[in-house]
Amino acid sequence: MNSKKVPVVAITPGDPCGVGPEIVIKALVNNPDLFHDTIPVIIGSPQILKETMKPLNISRRVTELKSLEAVTAGSRDILCLDTNLQVHPPVTGEISASGGAHAFASIEIAIQLALKHQVDAIATGPINKEALQLAGIGYLDHTEMLTKLTKSQNTMTLFVTGDLRVFFFSRHIQFKEISASLNVPDLLHAMTNSIAYLKKIGIREPALALAALNPHGGEHGMFGDEETHVLEPAVQQAKDAGLNVVGPIPADSVFHLAKEGHYDAVLSLYHDQGHIATKTLDFHRTVALTMGLPFLRTSVDHGTALDIAGKGQASEISMVEAIKAAARYWW
Repeated sequence: MNSKKVPVVAITPGDPCGVGPEIVIKALVNNPDLFHDTIPVIIGSPQILKETMKPLNISRRVTELKSLEAVTAGSRDILCLDTNLQVHPPVTGEISASGGAHAFASIEIAIQLALKHQVDAIATGPINKEALQLAGIGYLDHTEMLTKLTKSQNTMTLFVTGDLRVFFFSRHIQFKEISASLNVPDLLHAMTNSIAYLKKIGIREPALALAALNPHGGEHGMFGDEETHVLEPAVQQAKDAGLNVVGPIPADSVFHLAKEGHYDAVLSLYHDQGHIATKTLDFHRTVALTMGLPFLRTSVDHGTALDIAGKGQASEISMVEAIKAAARYWW
């Protein structure tokens, strides 16, 4: 965390065929306080931003930038660094290679700027995995892009929803593979990193809870033995290493306990276990932080919503929260 200056936050609108450009525009136009805490710069197509404003009846100047050298705090213009991407114009509401190409170009340039310290953090809009494939982009999602393009080794996703923080041991794997993915060395590694990342965002003496896998934490082997054979030994090794870790704690209570302040974060074992908890608590204000990068990346935690793209119905709340989180936690 850093409070010495107003951070420059690169905002990538995501796939322009979805609601990304709309929520970015709404976030900046409807929330002028964002300009007090950040210098927001959109990395994308100025023309797409202007086209997005028309059905929204929004009139705001889009200042097209050639570089970020002269960017200073105080401007209320929509600042946009053009990706200069020469592809077919994307069609709103349709999955396309054009949409995937625009999404990737924005994040790739934002990463380059962050590595050069020209921006302090990145806040990303939603992308579409199928569109990325159509565009020939060899990355599954944002996390894989960020990890490989920065040559990082230990990236983890951290969800923040109000007072609840949730890390994820695994992400996009089949449900039947979850049990086989659990092992003591990797769990110990994940817990060690989780503690380090909590310190990175300003929690000096963090306490981490490990979620159980089975109902009632396995009930001493009655409903599964992963807790006894894998999770408990991993927690004990973490404690032996001096980490403030507890668990495994049944998933039907651990997230509530963390929200109430008993723990600073929960290490969730799989995608839906943590997603359901955070999104049920507050779907629109759930923000994803990618930890383990040379810089902070925050993101909305919803998809491209192609069905409502271009209709003015998308909520910008998650985008606003992602930008605020970038301003709060950047380092």
